[in-house]
Amino acid sequence: MQFFGFEIKRKKDSLPIESVVSPTIDDGSTLVSTAAGYYAQTINMDAVINNENDLLRKYREISGFPEVDAAIEDILNEAIIVEDNEPPVSLDLKDLKVSENIKKKLTEEFETVLDLLGFGERGHDIFRLWYVDGRIHYQVLIDEKDVKSGIKELRYIDSMKIRKIKEVKKERDKKTGLETVKEVQEYYVYNEKGISSANSQGVKLSKDSVVYCNSGLIDQALNMVLSHLHKAIKPANQLKMIEDSLVIYRVSRAPERRIFYIDVGNLPKIKAEQYVRDIMNKYRNKLVYDANTGEIKDDRKHMSMLEDFWMPRREGGKGTEITTLQGGQNLGELADVKYFKDKLYESLNVPKSRMQQDQTAFNLGRSAEISRDEVKFAKFINRLRVRFSLLFSEILRTQLILKGIIREDEWDEFDKKIKYHFKIDNHYAELKENDIFTGRLAMLQQVDPFVGKYYSKQYVQDNILKLAEEDMQRIEKEIEQEKGQQYVDADHLGTIAGVTQTAQQTYLAANAPPETQEAPTSNTQ
Repeated sequence: MQFFGFEIKRKKDSLPIESVVSPTIDDGSTLVSTAAGYYAQTINMDAVINNENDLLRKYREISGFPEVDAAIEDILNEAIIVEDNEPPVSLDLKDLKVSENIKKKLTEEFETVLDLLGFGERGHDIFRLWYVDGRIHYQVLIDEKDVKSGIKELRYIDSMKIRKIKEVKKERDKKTGLETVKEVQEYYVYNEKGISSANSQGVKLSKDSVVYCNSGLIDQALNMVLSHLHKAIKPANQLKMIEDSLVIYRVSRAPERRIFYIDVGNLPKIKAEQYVRDIMNKYRNKLVYDANTGEIKDDRKHMSMLEDFWMPRREGGKGTEITTLQGGQNLGELADVKYFKDKLYESLNVPKSRMQQDQTAFNLGRSAEISRDEVKFAKFINRLRVRFSLLFSEILRTQLILKGIIREDEWDEFDKKIKYHFKIDNHYAELKENDIFTGRLAMLQQVDPFVGKYYSKQYVQDNILKLAEEDMQRIEKEIEQEKGQQYVDADHLGTIAGVTQTAQQTYLAANAPPETQEAPTSNTQ
């Protein structure tokens, strides 16, 4: 079968390096050998999940739970920030050593990539799809007649309908008898009805025509990509079961019920039971409304545990008696629910303090008062951003190569220097940086008298201020420029002061009273 989609031409090596070990699968792709067909994947979690599609369904199911959805929204609000009509992510090219013209083109093409994704309007939704599923796919559509125009459209592909395949071709060495890897071919299989163990057929898509980004969480035993919601499956199900059981217990134990002890004398068992039923039907009234037919039914013959109890009592005991059975006394106990809810938030890496309902105000205190959970949460958000930025990297690579701005072999060097800057709205991180800087300045004030005697200026910059080499050079240059500007300003002010003083003396001499003016000097001699 021919591949559907375009391919970027690459420089071919002379011969691949021979090895008896198959390539490492670090992206969750399925390994296929030329001697066999498609390898199905199976995972067993309490006999509920059997393949990758079932796992994706489970992720999407628990993401709809109120507690899980609230935690996900808190993560998304920290990771993707859209405000003031500014893009939530931008390029950082300060480490890239290229001309300003190339940097300008890179910035323009990155803006084009954001427009193709609609990231300014749908960035929140795109990040949520990636976070919940643990992966995201886009098909790259181009104009075959005008490849230089770049990407025309990025079309989202449901993760249930596509799989990445690595086909390994091996040959047996005649001398050693060992099978060595000769070629590794990568492509995608797409099926509109979904990919499963029972249905693994589909259309082959070339590697370059699909952009793929996963969460980076790989189950090495089963070779499957996991979502960040994976460890929340069990706590979410436990919380749901606890809440359901609590509702059932409260409904069954909340009402107070009566117990009727009916004196049956010496009647035989059968007649005694009949007598109790007759008394029960005589005093019992139960009308039920049928919403389907609109009729009212009499269900006296059915007895529920939520209703009164009727008990026969033999002769020799007490007579007919009516007592009250109290309802449940500990219906307000929610310790179990709180325990599993906290456990769920811990599995999602969200601080429990953020999800507490009694926190009506946001405390903007000192960073020393910040809990350790908030610091861990900020680092977790940074890791998510770095991993998600691989999506931008793959799309930008394809766009630059198609337009001829860079070559295929140049991208690796560009990719190492290009950074993606996400907008930050984490007040805790800002307070932490301010406190660290304040502490360094306080230490600098204490060390300053000893600079030049026990410590050098270079030592202070390296070990106390923690300045990089580039920052040192830039600061030194700025200080010299400011000193030169101060000298110019001082000379200018001195000149103005001198002119002003001379003018003032001339004015005073011209406008002095007559008695204070000196007599003219005689030059007759």
